[in-house]
Amino acid sequence: MLNTGSRKFLSQPAVGATLLAAAYLFVPFASVAQGQQVFPNPQVVTPTNRQAATITPIDTKYLLGGGDLIRVNVFEVPEYGGEYQIPPGGAINLPLIGSVSVQGLTTEQAADVITERYRRYLKRPQISVNLLSPRPINVLVAGEVTRPGAYTLNLQGGAGQNPGVQYPTVLAALTIAQGVTLAADVTQVTLRRKTSGSTEQVVNLNLKELIQTGNSSQDITLRDGDVIVVPTATNFNVAEARNLFSANFAASQTAPRTVAVIGQVNRPGSYLVSAGSTDAQAGGASGSGLPTVTRAIQLAGGITSQADVTNIKLRRPTRTAGEQTIELNLLELLRSGDVNQDVIVQDGDTIVISKATEVNPALATELATTTLSPDKIQVGVVGEVKRPGAVDIRPNSSLNQAILAAGGFNDARARSASVQLIRLNPNGSVTKRDIKIDFNQGINEQTNPILQNNDVVLVGRSGLASTSDSVGLISGPLGTFLGVVRLIFGF
Repeated sequence: MLNTGSRKFLSQPAVGATLLAAAYLFVPFASVAQGQQVFPNPQVVTPTNRQAATITPIDTKYLLGGGDLIRVNVFEVPEYGGEYQIPPGGAINLPLIGSVSVQGLTTEQAADVITERYRRYLKRPQISVNLLSPRPINVLVAGEVTRPGAYTLNLQGGAGQNPGVQYPTVLAALTIAQGVTLAADVTQVTLRRKTSGSTEQVVNLNLKELIQTGNSSQDITLRDGDVIVVPTATNFNVAEARNLFSANFAASQTAPRTVAVIGQVNRPGSYLVSAGSTDAQAGGASGSGLPTVTRAIQLAGGITSQADVTNIKLRRPTRTAGEQTIELNLLELLRSGDVNQDVIVQDGDTIVISKATEVNPALATELATTTLSPDKIQVGVVGEVKRPGAVDIRPNSSLNQAILAAGGFNDARARSASVQLIRLNPNGSVTKRDIKIDFNQGINEQTNPILQNNDVVLVGRSGLASTSDSVGLISGPLGTFLGVVRLIFGF
């Protein structure tokens, strides 16, 4: 049986009290037969002393409630005993004494209550109460978990005559709530437990210690009515977040998470980011590995030539209705291999890539060869070039390179002194610029700017070509008219 129960030897109260006191000193709050444990390390905070907490054992006594199956034994009067399924109200109906409430009592306390009720009918009643089959455990998981709420946890192993029953633990509750989020502070997890009477214990758990040292005392076995709260971290630590991501009580590593990418990327929007390999989509670079910021940027088509990769912000909503802001420098990732800059994303994150205040041609060329940039971008070169139309060029290519990729100017007709650059801006507006052309110039904003995806370069006609086209437009219909006249009148 799960609980040996307690017998009341009323004929020797002094001896009984002495034995109980000795047992309490050696085995505080524990019953081996019930599978209860003592955890000396977690910090317990009582309601009256939350500031100056002391290290004391958490009360692990089992409290009876609706759904438990118990046996009541009445010594020498077996017909008064029997097995009882405690109803939701917590009161059982016993011979002679009728309804007795055992809700929220330990088996020992229940035996005391029943003993007092039988004193009216029995001279020296000796009562024991045994727990045969415990009820499922109902707990509440709140805070930084994927799915906060109330959960019912079944006991594992046997019950009744099988003593191998296992109570679920804190980690089991976090797992059924689909794991802690990356915004969690796992060093300050709290567990609130009602004890017999109206008191409550609050114990602080450090699950980081569990990860690092394997200290299983932090993984407390649960009791019905426990409340687990996972707080939001006040300071985000990237390295610790990566360790948390790999823990078995963290949110699923493989579940896709919806992330918004805005600012200086080729396709701003919302994307599903997941672990594993990701094929290039519509010009985006391919990648593999963890669901990180760089993977989200790749799905968004890569950065534009005006992106400031040293000043990227990740905004992360929290369960406390606030928001964490994480500042990242992906240039450190590219140059020194600092993987802590490539933060693992979670559902609801927003990645903001700001616009650089000044374009550095050397840095733009360096970034064009990385996986942050797409493999290619597409621009339109129309008008008086040899191969007008859409042109695929490398990211961070300049205006001169796009014209040359389109075959260069149509020498007989092109106005080669200047061209017009037409750009669709992220806010929906369109800008047009007249740019003087000098193929001897390197990349610069005035005469040879870096192009962006979907830019259009319009090469106009020279003055001579415009005049010739106008004459042709006039003479074309006139020549047709004279031909008709000749046909009719024979001259």
